[in-house]
Amino acid sequence: MASIPAVQHALQLVGPGQLRLNPRKKVHAPGPRQILAQVEAVGLCFSDLKLLKQFSEHPRKVEIIAGISREALREIPSYVPGDLPTVPGHEACCRIVAVGDRVERHRLGERCMVQADFRELRTPVANGAFGYNFEGALQEYVLLDERVVLEPSTGERYLIPVPEGLSASAIALVEPWACVENSYANPERRGLRRGGRLLVAADAGRAIEGLDELVAASRPASLAAWRVEAPQKAPLAALGLPLTEVADPGALPDEGFDDIVYFGARKDVLDLLDRKLAVGGILNIVTGGHRIGAPVSVGVGRIHYAGTRWIGTRTGRPADSYRAVPATGELREGDRVVVVGAGGPMGQMHVLRAVCSGLGGLTVVGADVDDARLEALGRKAVPLAQARGVDLRLVNTRKEPLPEGATYFALMAPVGALVADAVRQAGEGARINIFAGIPAATRQDLDLDRYLERREFLFGTSGSLIRDMKAVLSKVASGQLDTNLSVDAVSGMAGAADGLAAVENRTLLGKIVVYPGLHDLPLLPLSGLAPRLPSVAARLSGGSWTAEAEAELLRAAGRPRP
Repeated sequence: MASIPAVQHALQLVGPGQLRLNPRKKVHAPGPRQILAQVEAVGLCFSDLKLLKQFSEHPRKVEIIAGISREALREIPSYVPGDLPTVPGHEACCRIVAVGDRVERHRLGERCMVQADFRELRTPVANGAFGYNFEGALQEYVLLDERVVLEPSTGERYLIPVPEGLSASAIALVEPWACVENSYANPERRGLRRGGRLLVAADAGRAIEGLDELVAASRPASLAAWRVEAPQKAPLAALGLPLTEVADPGALPDEGFDDIVYFGARKDVLDLLDRKLAVGGILNIVTGGHRIGAPVSVGVGRIHYAGTRWIGTRTGRPADSYRAVPATGELREGDRVVVVGAGGPMGQMHVLRAVCSGLGGLTVVGADVDDARLEALGRKAVPLAQARGVDLRLVNTRKEPLPEGATYFALMAPVGALVADAVRQAGEGARINIFAGIPAATRQDLDLDRYLERREFLFGTSGSLIRDMKAVLSKVASGQLDTNLSVDAVSGMAGAADGLAAVENRTLLGKIVVYPGLHDLPLLPLSGLAPRLPSVAARLSGGSWTAEAEAELLRAAGRPRP
């Protein structure tokens, strides 16, 4: 290992919108439980901009209140909540260069990628995170603590070992690809939450039936009833659950229920019930063949950020709704896939993942409103689609409409109206993946009659888990997937702030990878490498970033790979 310097180059965020390139930031020596890692590469992310704008108001920048002791946090100089300056950057590949004498699960020389969300370290509204209230990777060396980077409930590592043969960029970009993976692989709940809070509501004259089947499979801890008349109460009493009857809807707590089963089809009731779903809650609409007859205001932002779900059945039995919920949001053989916003960095990933899935009979439509973005996507995706026999079309929706009857939508733009469009255009059994982070408070009028008749399913996820990181890494290591196809530009520390500005202004069409050890390298789009670094440009493959190009960049710009 090379000697560790006393100071380093780092990009620090010192206040809202206030980035500072610090060429003399201290390199902390690790304490007994700590790990020092040298950063090989870090990808820039749109999420970094949320931190840049919100700073101490960001839910992952505030203080941790659970999951680790205050005494331990005081021992970690890279724990920087609130107004303390932080270092952004959470898509990282790094190598461990020093460890404390009480470190047990990490060893000197290991090469790792970082799962950035420390989900069991809770803030008042979110969780601790690498690149937020713990310093991230836009610096040459980062200090981590083993008490933070081990998942308490499983003992799994957030610093995940990776192979030596892969490029640092390919490894760093596993993290954003893992967020994509999570949106497909996340398991969906297909029954009542065991030990949860159940609310039952009913229209006048509607039979309440089938709840015994649900409760027998997964027993909730409590039951509340609203709008339930005397003749309808017998099936509720027979469940043997603690029962609370609510007369005034104002007494129903917001975000108070894990499951709501509504035997009815009234718009005004559905508009109100949306707000009563807890995080991860499911609203089950049992219409009994009745129609709602008007669009319903649905919290589409909470579907993404809070994991809420809307399901239903035209029959009178609520179990039929849960049976129609897919096990995951994964693609299926023969799906007709539409990616809306396909030309952006994350949209490209969704298209490339579909093309590389190995599923038979797929048709994929990449939709965008910008020809340049579609052309850039086509250079990457069309050769792969042709080689794999996937029917791929790229559509500018300013010039031609999307095809009707898609069975899978992936939505990249945080616009509620796009969700309404997908519900209206979707085919039978369609899955609608709200991938973009629509603001959590956003509500959108949706045609739920069509949604229920077509057995559509709205879902969304935020972030990734260790399992998703490992799944993507396996695909990269096997050659099934090349995360480097996402790269559109590279930079050293001198261009990192420009890179974040390019992300904000959407002036580049893919991911930007920063190499912190290259102090003076500006932001360089791959398309403009040849005049500045012709030997690096010569090692691109069809204009795409490669491990060979990375090795030559590090050699030509002054730092061999560790």
